Amino acid sequence: MTLDPSSLGLTHHAREFPSRLAISFGERLVSYGELNRRVNQLAHALRRVGVNVGDTVAAALPNGVEWFELLNAAGKLGARLVPIGYRLKAPEIAYMVTDSRARVMLGDISVRNEIDRALEQLGWSDDRLWVVGNAAPWRGQSYEALLAAESTAEPSDAFIGGGFNALVYTSGTTGRPKGVDRDVDPARGHLQLLGIAQLWQLTPDDVHLVNGPLYHTAPSSYAQVHLLIGAQVVLMSHFDAAEALRLIEAYRVTNSFMVPTHFARILQIPADQRSRRDLSSLRFVLHSAAPCPPHIKRGIMEVMPPNTVTEFYGSSESGFTKITAEEWVKKPGSVGTPWPGHTVKILDDDGKECPPGKIGLIYVKSPVLNFHYRDAEAKNQAAFRDGYFTAGDLGYLDADGYLYIADRRTDLIISGGANIYPAEVEAVLMQHPAVADAAVVGIADADMGKAVLAVVELRVGSQASAAELLEHTRQELAHYKCPKRIELVAELPREPQGKVRKHELAQRYS
Repeated sequence: MTLDPSSLGLTHHAREFPSRLAISFGERLVSYGELNRRVNQLAHALRRVGVNVGDTVAAALPNGVEWFELLNAAGKLGARLVPIGYRLKAPEIAYMVTDSRARVMLGDISVRNEIDRALEQLGWSDDRLWVVGNAAPWRGQSYEALLAAESTAEPSDAFIGGGFNALVYTSGTTGRPKGVDRDVDPARGHLQLLGIAQLWQLTPDDVHLVNGPLYHTAPSSYAQVHLLIGAQVVLMSHFDAAEALRLIEAYRVTNSFMVPTHFARILQIPADQRSRRDLSSLRFVLHSAAPCPPHIKRGIMEVMPPNTVTEFYGSSESGFTKITAEEWVKKPGSVGTPWPGHTVKILDDDGKECPPGKIGLIYVKSPVLNFHYRDAEAKNQAAFRDGYFTAGDLGYLDADGYLYIADRRTDLIISGGANIYPAEVEAVLMQHPAVADAAVVGIADADMGKAVLAVVELRVGSQASAAELLEHTRQELAHYKCPKRIELVAELPREPQGKVRKHELAQRYS
């Protein structure tokens, strides 16, 4: 099905089929007509306080309909949303608000303590905080009251479409996070999302399940793609494996984006309980964001309908490659071949192209990589080379052009002059039947410079000693790659999207 750019966005859908369901969030069902009316009210409220083209509005919100109201209201004004993780602490919130130069911030009442502290650091007046939540605001202005005071009519000179107009901040594992500033014309921002819809052959009949935090790029942008084309979004407040399967069956979900942690949680559900759910409506399940252990991938491929588990490799900046389940069986461990119009090459430290099989820095050339890191010239210079971009990942291409990820350059451990890739050690540890997850980091060592530390989370009900796990790695890896030290923990520290906070582990055990 070919999607017509003139038939995209909330304004069009609200006019042509106002009663069509746009978002299902628990018991709350929001039609395209209702969503567009509230988006218009919010756009008027933002314009009233001076938000215009190029301005930014911050949001510290858990998953909810309000997220899409703000994303689309800002889009109609040519402004941008700044997603702030609602689990961040006050200094982190204050930094992102200051760096992005946000005009106002939407904050959920559940985040009040950290927002209070952040506002004190910012020196903001209360009228720049708009409070989302059922209770009366403890400070600031009531979001619902602000909307109620405004017209539901389309704002004058509103931009059409509905792109992913967000100023996203990178994770900041090696320092302060940097804003990914997309150089997108507000009048054409939706065309980038249209390319995503065409890549995955999405249609208005699709039903998309959102189970990750919306302040992360993939969950938010993939949901926005579906609203752009007039499809339905089923939204979860947080991931729950059993509830996700129930929603897939109940809403006849056709696709979803997940991370490997989600797969692991689904596989922990007893097989007889999983088999009771009808998942046959699924056309594909995308996954990315972190390496997926082979045994987890094989397991989830048996749970999901045949040939539906599709992986893509990308970053907050863009997507790069993809691989279907059928391809992955033939090329286990690969993240696939480039998206249409994209080119991938591997370069060594001197900028020379590596032959097949040799590990180097992954560079991508893409027609949609029109961004720069905000106020970070050194980072921009390090990320780009001759029109190609690198997210800092190490990998190699095989003879057939399939890409394999070795590790993050920032995660690379150089011990006694030898390069050790943590992902390789983690994969071996996770082959042990008692291991649920593992994270490998480098810690200071007087003799070797860096030593390999493995922090291991055991499966519930399983037992294994550090010595046993060390011996397991020595059966599979050269000894210089094996952990010098193994720590057993009840649970690894994670970001809400499932990534392990390795920088925290390195600090804890150094």
